[in-house]
Order: sequence, then structure tokens, then C-alpha cells
Amino acid sequence: MTTQETQAETRLPGLMFPTGFVWGAATSAYQIEGAVTADGRGTSVWDTFVSRPGSVVGGENADVAIDHYNRYRDDVRLMADLGLTAYRFSVSWPRIQPDGAGEINAKGLDFYKRLVDELLSYGIDPWVTLYHWDLPQALEDAGGWPARDTSKRFADFAAVVHDGLGDRVRNWSTVNEPWCAAFLGYASGEHAPGRREPAAAVRAAHHLNLAHGLAVQAMRAQRADSLIGGCVNLYAITPASDSEADRDAARRIDGLQNRFFLDALLTGAYPEDVLEDLREITDTGFIQDGDLGTIAAPIDMLLINYYSRFTVSGAPGGAQSAAAAPTDSGSPWVGSEHVGFVNGGRPVTAMGWEIDDSGLNELLVRLTREYPPIPLIISENGAAFEDELTADDRVHDPDRLAYIDAHLRTCHAAIEAGIPLQGYFAWSLMDNFEWAWGYDKRFGLVYVDYPTQRRILKDSALWYAETARHGGLLGPAE
Repeated sequence: MTTQETQAETRLPGLMFPTGFVWGAATSAYQIEGAVTADGRGTSVWDTFVSRPGSVVGGENADVAIDHYNRYRDDVRLMADLGLTAYRFSVSWPRIQPDGAGEINAKGLDFYKRLVDELLSYGIDPWVTLYHWDLPQALEDAGGWPARDTSKRFADFAAVVHDGLGDRVRNWSTVNEPWCAAFLGYASGEHAPGRREPAAAVRAAHHLNLAHGLAVQAMRAQRADSLIGGCVNLYAITPASDSEADRDAARRIDGLQNRFFLDALLTGAYPEDVLEDLREITDTGFIQDGDLGTIAAPIDMLLINYYSRFTVSGAPGGAQSAAAAPTDSGSPWVGSEHVGFVNGGRPVTAMGWEIDDSGLNELLVRLTREYPPIPLIISENGAAFEDELTADDRVHDPDRLAYIDAHLRTCHAAIEAGIPLQGYFAWSLMDNFEWAWGYDKRFGLVYVDYPTQRRILKDSALWYAETARHGGLLGPAE
């Protein structure tokens, strides 16, 4: 028996979660798979983006990433060793449909069938995300997300994947973090496809929402037993002071980051104040009759990605410090470019993101008070820190462990208060390609030694495994 197991035996049950609570970890296809030209995979906007000098720290790319495409069986065994009951992963659109429309690449779809079968053989529930930002380049060449037709192509793609995996996969999410895909991809340009066109970004945001609704319709037409959700990245927003300028800044950022997506998905309307802010940039004639009804198609759950709190100021010359891009970029805050992000005095992660689990509680309470009742899932939560592999092949990451522990305690308190929170997915399962940051930032529970592709369990992974197996946060040793 290991020292860790001996300690576990001497601990008392602490904060126990309900039976059936989902203990998972998450990844995305482009960040882990590699094999970007294998078995007929097409080119994505990220493949194109990383080839442009200055787009990614160190000029790095995801051609190999962590080679999950070839090592998935070993990775699934690692998940089983960690006691995970669920694994959230995305499917690569260009791997399955190289041109984003038309012919299906059977070899690409077969990879995900094998992955699902492997997960099920270990009793791990697969949670499929249909889109995590890897748009086929052919669709970007035809206009990308600012073009309405891309929404229709996505619905077709969703139907293909759902038809191929729906007999074995019950839990689905459509578009991961549409805010990022729209405003980092088309306004600030810090994500693929790297465009800086604010008006196009607004259209992209609407069409990503529409793609969600059309995909829900397409999947519902195939099977009635699938559980389908939308996935949004939410922030708690605090004004830097009680001044009118700072309160308006908070309203604006909350509107564009949170309410623009939540209101559409859950109430079938865009907030009028947000539309008014955006009319400074573009008209909204692209929102057609019936679109919002489609976007608000009934869903079974809302998936929430939470990392941090924003403290904002509308004062002239306010600091622009939050979520700074690693390379030169424009502002993603369309219509509110004047808003500044200030340090609220909290500890920060290696990304510079403030650590504040109280913000998660604030959001969960708000969702239950302001929106129709719906089951909630924390689909991403985690932190990057400066991890180092020690001489004895260990990674001691107490800050990450403390981060996840604090957020899980917040989740437990929310459940005790009657909030319908049903699961938690740590981001991320393994270190990986962190978008424009390349391999400079590590979020993983599992350390990846990139030159050798060895996987090494960090202390946080061992702790999370223990937590998942016991179904709760353990009390202190007696």
C-alpha cells in the first residue's frame, strides 16, 4: 500500500457529493491529438493560424501536440487509474469532414468510435463536444462564422457525428465557448482565424449561437434519448468602484461576456442594452426572424466553464491587464474597447487570471435566480501554474490542488443550497497545446514531458483521483 493510500484510509469523509455526481476531466481535439495530416484529416483554421509568424509563442504548433491520436488507449487507461467517471472531449471537424461539408472521412469518424469504445470498456462515460474552435479552413475561406451558411454546415456536421456515435454516447455539447470563437477569433485576432474585424465578430457570435440551435434540432430529429447542452464561459464581473463609469463598464462586459449568450440560449432574446452597445459597431439585420427561437431550442443542461473574475473600469486610461494576449492583438470587447481591466488584489495563476472561487458561487446563484431552471455542469475549471518535474519524477503543484479544492468546496456549498449542479470536469486532463500560448502554459492534472511524451501524474492528479473515488472532499487525517 502506498503512502497516499495509507493516508486516505485514515481520513474521515468530509464534504460528500450526491450519488451520481459526475467526476470528470476535459480536453479538446486540436490541443491534444496531433496527427494533423493522418488518415485524411483536412486543414483547420488553427493549422493555418499557427503557420503565421508571430501568432503563437515560440512559433510552436500542434502538429504533434501530445500525440493522443496514437496514444489514446494509454491515455484512457490513465483516466481509469484516476478514477474518472466521465471524460469530456471534442471531435475534430476537419478530421471527420475535411472540407466542412459533403463527403465524410470514415477513418476520422472511426477514430472517435474506437475512443468511445475504449472509454466504455473502462466504465468511463464519454461526453462529446462537437466544436472546440477547429473550423475547417475551407469554410473560413467561404466566409467563416460571420457567414450564416457556416451555421447550417455545422448542423449537418452535428448530425453526422451524432448518427455515428449516438448509440454509445448520451451526453453532448454543441459549441464550446462561443464568446472565444467569435471575439478572440474575429475581433482581437489572438485566436484563429486571426481576423480583426469587430463587425464580423458580432455576426460570428450570432451565427455560433444559431449553429448551436440548429445542431440541437438536427440531433433531436435523430434520437430522443440524447442529453444535449450549450457550453458558455462565464465570469463574475465587478466594477472597480461605485462610479457611474465603472458601473457602466461592468454592465457592458457582463452583457457581452455573459448575458449575450445566456439570454439567447435560455430565454430566446438578446439583451436590448447589449444590442444597443453593438449598434455602435454594426447594424443587427443579420438576426433573422425565427433565429432566437431556434437558438433557444430546449436543452437538457447548461455547461459552464469558469476560471476567474473580472474587475473593470470605465475611467479613461483604465488598465488593460486581464487575460492579456501573448502576442500583439486588438480588443475583443466590441463596442466597449474603452473598458479597462484592473487587478482586484487577488492571487493570480500563471495566466495572470485572478483566483476567486466566490465568483463561481455568484454565477451559480445568479443562474438559478435569473434564468429558467436547468441542470448545471461545471465543464471546465482549472489553472495554469509553473510546474516543474523534480529529480525523482514528481510534479508538486500545491497551488493547482488548492485551486480545484476551493472550487469544489464552492460546488458542494451550491448543491447544499439547492442549486442543481450535477458534475465537475477539471481542465485539463493533461498538459497540452494552449492555443496562442503554445506549450508555455500548463493546465494539466497530468504532466506531459513533451520531448518524450511521457505522462506523469502531478500531485493534483493523485489528489483528484482520491476525491473522485471517494465521491467527495476528504476530511483531515485523525
